Amino acid sequence: MDRKKIYNPSSKEKTSDRKIFGGDPTGIFELNDIKYQWAYNLWEVMLNNTWFPKEVDMTQDVGDYKRLTDAEKTAYDKVLAQLIFMDSLQTNNLIDNVNPFITASEINLVLVRQSFEEALHAQSYAVMVDTISQNSNEIYQLWRNDMMLKTKNDAIAKVYQELSTNPNDVNIVKAMFANQILEGIYFYSGFTYLYTLARSGKMLGSAQMIRFIQRDEVTHLVLFQNMIKATKRERPDIFTKAFNDEIYAMFKEAVQLESDWGKYITQGQILGLTNNIIEQYIQYLADERLTAVGMEKIYNVSHPIKWVDNFSKFNDQKTNFFEGNVTNYSKGSLDLDDF
Repeated sequence: MDRKKIYNPSSKEKTSDRKIFGGDPTGIFELNDIKYQWAYNLWEVMLNNTWFPKEVDMTQDVGDYKRLTDAEKTAYDKVLAQLIFMDSLQTNNLIDNVNPFITASEINLVLVRQSFEEALHAQSYAVMVDTISQNSNEIYQLWRNDMMLKTKNDAIAKVYQELSTNPNDVNIVKAMFANQILEGIYFYSGFTYLYTLARSGKMLGSAQMIRFIQRDEVTHLVLFQNMIKATKRERPDIFTKAFNDEIYAMFKEAVQLESDWGKYITQGQILGLTNNIIEQYIQYLADERLTAVGMEKIYNVSHPIKWVDNFSKFNDQKTNFFEGNVTNYSKGSLDLDDF
């Protein structure tokens, strides 16, 4: 599979012939003539969701962090280390590894915006670390020094590295699923822990920062879910039983890794987050992500901590962060009914 040409005046591709990948685009963004309307709708939602990390008031968190128990501080630091890794990875992965093979200009547009948002999230974590942490350098080195974290990070990066070293049709679709898993599963032990602190009146600025980040991550999740569904229509030959079995295996591995990570950071010492609750919640999320792209559930479990859904909302939000249908929550309203 070749990288798309950024300038291709010889292209005769019609809009109706446009493809998620494997097309022959001109390289020109003809945004008045698009095939994937959902992508352009998503672009507008992302623009309307624009925010900046330094707008979030972290003043109270400075004192709160000092009063956290040792277990709470350790979990907070490890959560930040994991989030820093994932958004750093995504900032580069989207631009350098995924976007070069996507041949629909309206989707290129959204991927560029997503990469900007991932970089913004990296700045958010820097604000959080620099504002409240007493061991900033240790947090930024945990991805090297904490073996549980390194194991998880290595597994997350593996599929992206496969695409980088062997770009082909199957690996680009696997990378789409890997992005869906990252955006829809791998963030959630960390998010839930920070919401648990905030539910107890602690680290409210951090929780607000995570709300903004999670709002962005849901648009990213919707992006890749729609890319997968469009690819299933365009390239049904890829979705063989063997391929689907590999995807289910990816989800099972993700559930195991994220459940183990959630149990590791909480160490059974965080009120309201037992090991069983963490595992069931991650299983529930995996089933939600699978059904969103027309695949079967694996676990068939109920949502064990529904309070998280409400806690992650903004006051003027019209839908929760765990639904696939996105609404703009901050500067007006835009429903994406074209999914």
